[in-house]
Amino acid sequence: MKKRLRLTQCLFVASLLSSCGGGNPSGTDEEFKPSLDAQTQCFIKVDGDYSNFEALEAEFDRFKEYYPNVHLSYVKIDGSISDVLNGEEAPNIFFCHPKMIGNEQYASVVSHMEDLSNPALKMNLDCIRPNLLKRDSEGKVFMVPVFSRTYGTIINKDLFNKEGIKIPNNWNELVSVCESFVEKGYKSPMMGYTNYDLDSKKERTKVSNGFQNTVAYPLFVAELAKNPDALALANKLDPSAGQYMRGALQKIRDLIDNGCVSLEECDKLEDNYDKVLLRFLDGDIPMMVCNGDTVSGIKKREQKSDTFNPDKEAYAPFKYEFYPIPLTEQGGYFIDSPSVQFAVNKDCENLDMTNEFMRFLLRTKELDNLASLKGLICSTKTTPFAPIYDPFKKVYDPVYAPFNNVASDRRISPEVIGIKDELATQIRIASFYVGRGELTVDEAVAKYGQFK
Repeated sequence: MKKRLRLTQCLFVASLLSSCGGGNPSGTDEEFKPSLDAQTQCFIKVDGDYSNFEALEAEFDRFKEYYPNVHLSYVKIDGSISDVLNGEEAPNIFFCHPKMIGNEQYASVVSHMEDLSNPALKMNLDCIRPNLLKRDSEGKVFMVPVFSRTYGTIINKDLFNKEGIKIPNNWNELVSVCESFVEKGYKSPMMGYTNYDLDSKKERTKVSNGFQNTVAYPLFVAELAKNPDALALANKLDPSAGQYMRGALQKIRDLIDNGCVSLEECDKLEDNYDKVLLRFLDGDIPMMVCNGDTVSGIKKREQKSDTFNPDKEAYAPFKYEFYPIPLTEQGGYFIDSPSVQFAVNKDCENLDMTNEFMRFLLRTKELDNLASLKGLICSTKTTPFAPIYDPFKKVYDPVYAPFNNVASDRRISPEVIGIKDELATQIRIASFYVGRGELTVDEAVAKYGQFK
């Protein structure tokens, strides 16, 4: 019953998005024209990492308006994608990652991928921001991004108004704002997940991808973007490249040492998703540092929060938006990276209809619909910051709107400049230890290339 209700809600939202034109304000996409027999009967399965994907299920139902006898389903991957692709229940479409291209470790996975840039398939790749498209050495496209992710802070706009404090636009203003909130009794003007990831027994496993990396990664990427030689050294994990992350690591210490962040308060957050969002929705946190993947779940968490429940005594809903963190005198950055990417299994059954569904999906209208429903940044050229649709209030919420104000020279795509996963691992782990005080900035810089 719950699943049926969710699907009904998604259908309503998708229909509303279509009718109001919210998914494609520019009107640049041609109307989808089916190319196969409308009475075709077949099954199409999408495998991915999400535990559920209701937004995609809504797109399934929209596709069924053209092909009513095509049955589409989404399944969470159980095991490695390589095993799944070679198994008896191989998917038609599957989640994938840019690091797979050109990596021998994933050669068997890539061997199953359809070349979506093949002109014969008539995929509208032009609707996607080109910086998000991963091409191989021959210019072929084996995966397409449906979402983008970035880093920032959710800001409680009503709290800023209540205290008579302006939202900061640069580093000095950020420090000053935090000082003002501390003077007014706020223990941690900025918060974020800072602890170790925990296993099922609540024991520490690995360092988290939390507050520290959200602050440090954009600054490190921006530093490397200015210096190709430094980027080459960093990608090779050359110890000398550690100096280029010094500024990013120092900024974490500055936030903590200036009282902007209280580690004691942050350590009360038990995970980097549900607990982070619910704590922010309590309404007494000015700024919650996180990435866009976390923000995507905030609308559903409103229903779990007493602050947004009209039947609770604590009911006091407020307005919030996701902002770049103004860590420099020029402001913040928009780090534009692909999030979820789809690949087509060229060896699957019903390949023609699978490609037909992808052709239907890869249009501004549908990708914007999908992003609005999922609550993530879109991958399209025209509307990357499409409003998140609130299925309970039946309104569009411009949560990502502040990123529209980021200057073009402060919009950076790590994949385009050549950031590798191994490099990203170094700053993630180094920033974690520096943020927790387990390494000094100098010690972390000296250990560049050694973090695993």
